[in-house]
Amino acid sequence: MLKVLAFNGSPKMEAGNTQMILGPFLEGMREAGADVELYYTARLNLGPCQGELGCMFRTPGVCFQDDDANRLAEKARAADVIVLASPLYVSGVTGTMKNLMDRLTALMVNPIFAAGGDGRTYHPARAGEKRHRLVLVSSCAMWEVEKFDPVIEQMRAIDRDTEIIEFAGALLRPHADFLRGMLDFRMPCRDVLEAAREAGRQLVRDGGMSDRTLTIVSRRLVPLRLFVRIGNAYTRRKIGHAGKREQAVPAAVDAVDSAGALRARPRRIR
Repeated sequence: MLKVLAFNGSPKMEAGNTQMILGPFLEGMREAGADVELYYTARLNLGPCQGELGCMFRTPGVCFQDDDANRLAEKARAADVIVLASPLYVSGVTGTMKNLMDRLTALMVNPIFAAGGDGRTYHPARAGEKRHRLVLVSSCAMWEVEKFDPVIEQMRAIDRDTEIIEFAGALLRPHADFLRGMLDFRMPCRDVLEAAREAGRQLVRDGGMSDRTLTIVSRRLVPLRLFVRIGNAYTRRKIGHAGKREQAVPAAVDAVDSAGALRARPRRIR
């Protein structure tokens, strides 16, 4: 049975936008027969890496810090698929997710260096060590899917830098707040959730996720001008409710050339 270890790095946990996509994705994997285990980083006792390096040399694979990292590293070593789910924070993952990544990398990765024919260095697998597929699930408030490019590059770098990780693709949900609102008003958007579920089934059944399925997960829900108009109206209300003086929105926002911006299309990320 395929073993899946998933982590949700959102501080909102089950109530966050990232969970809207992660939930059906994991359900799809369970439906296809996978054994799925999910953790929320906000509930973990997990300090940042101290760079002490004993886990690589003195006690290989075991950290001196008495927290959840050693237990989770054992689970990660046994997993066939590792899912990292996080909202986009400053073009990257949340702080708790980055702590998790730092700690698990130090505990799982062979510190020996190797050089590839392309002139790049990487950490080779230890003898008998299994290869893990890595999947990213991420959401953000902004309109375009290109906002995820920096975190996608980070996942690709993890693939390049260690022999035991294969980046299998990403489920990305831009303007995720609109998806939540449309679901609340029963507007046509449930195909996004069904595509996330189908991506989970495909990963278990076929070993990968199709372009078409991942594109539906990321598909545009509203035109750019409408996104800006509704988003700013919501922001103004939130500022007012917080008792703060309403701030002016730059006039340039209203002058966005939606025809030009709409040329970007959701795409599969791998």
